[in-house]
Amino acid sequence: MTVVVAHISDLHLGAHHEDAVDGLLVDVAAARPALTVVTGDSTMRARTAEFRQVRELLDRLTGPVLAVTGNHDLPLFSARRVFDPYSRYRSWIDDDLDPVVSIPGLTALGLQSMPRWRWKNGRVTGDQAALVTRVLGGAPPGDVRLLALHHPPLATGTARILGRRRLLGAARAAGVDLVLAGHTHVPDVRIAERSRPVFVVAGTATSRRVRGTSRSWSLITVDTGAVVVRERYFGPSGWHTGRVVTLPRGSVQGGLQSDQGDAERARDQRGDDSLRRGEAPAHTHPPAGHAEQDRGADQ
Repeated sequence: MTVVVAHISDLHLGAHHEDAVDGLLVDVAAARPALTVVTGDSTMRARTAEFRQVRELLDRLTGPVLAVTGNHDLPLFSARRVFDPYSRYRSWIDDDLDPVVSIPGLTALGLQSMPRWRWKNGRVTGDQAALVTRVLGGAPPGDVRLLALHHPPLATGTARILGRRRLLGAARAAGVDLVLAGHTHVPDVRIAERSRPVFVVAGTATSRRVRGTSRSWSLITVDTGAVVVRERYFGPSGWHTGRVVTLPRGSVQGGLQSDQGDAERARDQRGDDSLRRGEAPAHTHPPAGHAEQDRGADQ
């Protein structure tokens, strides 16, 4: 059975590119995904008007949607951040901060990785790690087991999430196939060891805050033998496929296969080094069109 997942992230509605939003909906619909996963930062500043825009966008997507919070989805300078940080998200997006979606051939779990007391970096609790083991470890045999959160679990340095070790241990124990994240605005595909899971970071789909590469989302296809990630980029002529990365499902003995050859893999290694330093990994596909840069500090 082949499972198709649309992975979009960092919409930042309220500071978005309008044409990219309209085109994104058409592009995702054309892929006919079994599930659309939205890995946080759906709003720019967690304002009610922004959440209303997000709700309208999600309602226009076809099929099931799994969404999680990002650091921008909590109020920034407000007493609400201390006393009721998730209320607007719960009202407009999903009352369950650790949602589960089960459809034929796929079991997906989202984790709320943004505590109110951290500025922008993430945390996964012991209870959430246990949830990974229980929900994804208990998925039907043969199901694609998908875990989603905003913060990339492989980031290190100052970007390292608290609870990383227990999260990765739970993911391995549960036989997770895919871990989807966002946050960096730079698309990336990698593995932690020579085994599952495959880690996919989606770029920003619609934000004006791009970082050296164009707006993008990731189209993921999983069958019994392989995971294929197609990075979709927004340019002057609309959305198009950029880098394509193929990994054997459940085992990567053959190593990463990319349509861009050895030079591409060398650049991927430089990306590995930057991620270990807590930076966004170097992207490996030339930006499409003219990227707009926002050099201001991120929340």
